[in-house]
Amino acid sequence: MTDFLDLPDLACEAVGGAALACNDEFFAEKENLLREHAAVWKDHVYTDRGKWMDGWESRRRRPPLSGAQPDPGEVHDWCIVRLGMPGVIRGVVVDTAFFRGNFPESCALHATELDDALDLRALETATWTPILPRAKLEGDTRNAFAIDDRKRFTHVRLEIFPDGGVARLRVHGDVVPRWSRLRALGGAIDLAALEHGAVVETCSDMFFGSRNNLIKPGPSRSMADGWETRRRRGPGNDWAIIRLAAAGTIERLEIDTTHFKGNAPGRCTVEGVHAPGTAADQLAGWRMLLGSPLQPHTRHVFDDELRRVGPVTHLRLSVFPDGGVARLRAHGELAVDATIGPAARIARLNALVADDARAALRRCCSSSRWAEAMAAARPFEDVPALLRVAERTWWSLDEAAHREAFAAHPKIGEIGETRTPAAGDAAWSAGEQRAATAGATLTAELAEANRAYFDRHGFVFIVCATGRTAEAMLVELRARTPSSAADELRTAAEEQIKITRLRLHKLLGELA
Repeated sequence: MTDFLDLPDLACEAVGGAALACNDEFFAEKENLLREHAAVWKDHVYTDRGKWMDGWESRRRRPPLSGAQPDPGEVHDWCIVRLGMPGVIRGVVVDTAFFRGNFPESCALHATELDDALDLRALETATWTPILPRAKLEGDTRNAFAIDDRKRFTHVRLEIFPDGGVARLRVHGDVVPRWSRLRALGGAIDLAALEHGAVVETCSDMFFGSRNNLIKPGPSRSMADGWETRRRRGPGNDWAIIRLAAAGTIERLEIDTTHFKGNAPGRCTVEGVHAPGTAADQLAGWRMLLGSPLQPHTRHVFDDELRRVGPVTHLRLSVFPDGGVARLRAHGELAVDATIGPAARIARLNALVADDARAALRRCCSSSRWAEAMAAARPFEDVPALLRVAERTWWSLDEAAHREAFAAHPKIGEIGETRTPAAGDAAWSAGEQRAATAGATLTAELAEANRAYFDRHGFVFIVCATGRTAEAMLVELRARTPSSAADELRTAAEEQIKITRLRLHKLLGELA
């Protein structure tokens, strides 16, 4: 039941987790829930609110003055946490350390997935999935619960019944990054990064420091924040095996011994093997990437020194004879698999006949000259190349071509087949303005603002509407209306290329 405890904590503040909101934190702050260190007790320490506690603690609930007794199932406190590393949750620990007479009677957990940089706004309309039904808690105990849900989540909501204190919330699971976004950025990716889904599967020893520290985000903060073995008194050496986030060709290795001044290894080797799906104890056929001495308290960067062995799925770091390493980074290019993922979608776009390619691309940007140039620019090497060519082509066009693209958009707040110009894509426009629902008064204000904008500039107001509310876009519409013609043409063009990039990703998704 507790096998998940060896998996990384997706919510810890050390990996970027944050307690975003709660309904009450009278006695102790919600941020304490995600502290990396174990909860501590300070005897005889009080604040102006009461006993100092290392956790999140709400006040005691009391029935309303009317005397009516609320439903105990409805009365409870809650806290919303953004996971530092989104992923599949395998289990949680609701730790009530030192909460003995003030712990909650029970708890429940819900989760959601959000893809919005402003998640506080998105939380208002989020759909929550129950992943842990209400479960009894024990005081001063690490209450562990396995989770049986295989969806990817970005946020969790801890509910406690009816009130009380929780020292720590640990959310253990498998990291699941947004590979489409990472691929779209292009360039080398740290394939050994915990936040990208890499795992240190096993090691020879970790007496002083956990093997999982090797691939944690950010720099190490002390010797305790690295991987350190005991002093070896016999033959042999220590080692750790890392399963990379994805197969790739290693272009640069970083081996960081920061803080290890009298206990760094004398030298190291790094080997790789391409063996997808193979258990760590079955790996064979290792190929040497690097062999080098190491210096204490140093961030070593190796690139030209690496042997080129092709794509690998696992790395083995060996240190001689023992010692501590703060971090390992393995930057590389993702291996190309033409049968799945973005590579297959690009291949399908490249394979379209010219007329079909132009039609598909005009759904992304309704400038006929842009679509013609993009169709002629094929084949595209990958998604980053597609996006680079899209932007370069767009900015090479004149005002007439830009205005042609603008004309295909419906007015903000006017969505539907009859409101979208024939050259536009009604379904995509509707999806982009999904958050822009408006009542009668706001709809009328939008219509009037749209008319004023069009009368001044001669084209519809262009804004990347994805995830934005009607109220927010009305404010921007009114702010941009007084702009000069030249400034507004440039701003509209900038918004159009943002829309085009998003739609290119949608097009590739449909070609999967």
